[in-house]
Amino acid sequence: MKKNLLNFILILIGNLMLVIGVGVFILPFNILSGGVAGVAVALDPILNIDRELVINGIIIAFFIVGWIVLGKGFAMKTALSSIAYPIFLTVLTPYFPSLDLDPFIASIYGGLVCGVGIGLVMRCGASTGGMDIPPMILNKLFNFKISSCVMVIDTLTVILGIYAYNIEAVLIGLFSVFMTSIAIDKVLSFGGSSSKAVWIISSFYKEIIEEVGRVLDRGTTITEGRGGYTNVQKPVVLCVVSSSQYPQLIEIIHKYDERAFVFATDATDVRGEGFSFGFKV
Repeated sequence: MKKNLLNFILILIGNLMLVIGVGVFILPFNILSGGVAGVAVALDPILNIDRELVINGIIIAFFIVGWIVLGKGFAMKTALSSIAYPIFLTVLTPYFPSLDLDPFIASIYGGLVCGVGIGLVMRCGASTGGMDIPPMILNKLFNFKISSCVMVIDTLTVILGIYAYNIEAVLIGLFSVFMTSIAIDKVLSFGGSSSKAVWIISSFYKEIIEEVGRVLDRGTTITEGRGGYTNVQKPVVLCVVSSSQYPQLIEIIHKYDERAFVFATDATDVRGEGFSFGFKV
């Protein structure tokens, strides 16, 4: 019950922030942003159809597609957004302040506010019922990164408006899309530790493991690897450390073996002992 109630509140807050971003920054300044609002702005000069009608039509269409592909649980959560978003937009828009801003500034804050709103809703496993459904479908089917898919789709949406607006409007819209993608990515990864996953191949792996545990207070995992050319089997050490500890880890490795093979990748959502249970990070 607590989790469902929290999701309910977060979905409402996310939709409210999205409406604020759209109603205060995107629509008043004709920003060619992503999402249904961006599509409505891009098609307005071409179709001459009321923007709210276009927005509501897209929301309904993608809601049906999301229900089919992502399942009933997704549809039930998204139904809340599909109801809340149009109501918030219709009821609150007349009360939003009319700001005197440079369109570039409006695109920055519009993208950030909308991105935070979309990210909050996505964290609950739901959608705002618009153009963020295709990225979630691509994530499920092909494991594509959601924030990257959002940026690609929103970029195509902005390019759609090049026929009705000048190149300056398109460039401003692209910056709004970039800010939205950043905000979504930050919200989705919030709560996880920014860390490094490091693979180490060295003949001095025992000494390295011992010092990593003693100095960095980090555990390690040993797997067996076989050289593709030499066909020689060697131990491969995996160690996950916080970003601040990474230079110390490299120093420890080079202390024992300057010729060690080291491969590191960013790990943006690490959970478990030492990272999310209150231990040292």
